[in-house]
Amino acid sequence: MEKNNYQGLLQKPIESGFNGTTTASEVINGIDLNGRIAIVTGGNTGIGLETTRVLAEAGATVIVPARDTEKARKNLRGIPNVEIEAMDLINPDTIDAFAEKFLASGRLLHLLINNAGIMWVPLQRDSRGIESQLATNYLGQYQLVARLWPALKKANGARVVNVSSYGHQMAPFHFDDPNFEHREYQTLLGYGQSKTASNLFALELDNRARSFNVRAYSLHPGSIAGTELARDADMELYKQMGFFDELGNMRPEILARLKTIQQGAATTVWCATSPLLDNIGGVYCEDCDIAELDLGNFGQNNGLGTRGVQPYSLDESNAKRLWDLSREMTGIDFKVI
Repeated sequence: MEKNNYQGLLQKPIESGFNGTTTASEVINGIDLNGRIAIVTGGNTGIGLETTRVLAEAGATVIVPARDTEKARKNLRGIPNVEIEAMDLINPDTIDAFAEKFLASGRLLHLLINNAGIMWVPLQRDSRGIESQLATNYLGQYQLVARLWPALKKANGARVVNVSSYGHQMAPFHFDDPNFEHREYQTLLGYGQSKTASNLFALELDNRARSFNVRAYSLHPGSIAGTELARDADMELYKQMGFFDELGNMRPEILARLKTIQQGAATTVWCATSPLLDNIGGVYCEDCDIAELDLGNFGQNNGLGTRGVQPYSLDESNAKRLWDLSREMTGIDFKVI
């Protein structure tokens, strides 16, 4: 019987042969995805765009749901095997509409890559009153996977990949007040708990879905130069994180650790396609390998120096509790049957 990753039981590198400088193209080299169908949220910008490109060039049909379909068409022009659909993760109705259209096509779904997200935004709430980072970065994932479950199950060998972040180390999930209704809003805490939730979701999904040959993963892509993710962030947040000095200059040690977009997409592609993971799931990955448990303190390493995954984001009781809370917050009873 395969083991699950509760409490980080499987969080040990497996010597993949790749590292933090590996590119997505190097990871996909020699892998044939002809006949496979992938969905990549946020697949028209940043590391999502690179993920889309390499999967499509390896033969997959890649569907990119996007808030701005015109922008998506422009950014994806020239890439083969790509379809563009409308969807906004903060709007539950658009998730349902997208999923219903896909299911009506009768197609299988081999790869679902939950790449889209927002980061370090001011306090905003969706139509349900849910804090925007939690709604977009996690609950949108939960709803999309739940709605697309029939197509994932029929694929008989699907993978769900959640692009998380080392930022999960900023905060555990706050079960008593996830929407900042009774505590002061801090955007870093909101971001951190949304990424912790993404890790917990991959952990619990894998445990429930592996009997249907569906595996799930979460990952830190690295800190990437040249993406739009932190476009709303205030410079003071970067200083607080230790990325910039008091004069607003990026610290040299931080600059040296930044990844290119091609390198940033590599771990996503590795989780989605590596045969080394055929019998392993529910793990958190970084630098194209399974990460180690991090028992240290995030703040001691000024952000980018921190590696690994916090035990609270792989805790069995947290994962099961979050699954139940997600059902309550979304009204979607995701039964993996």
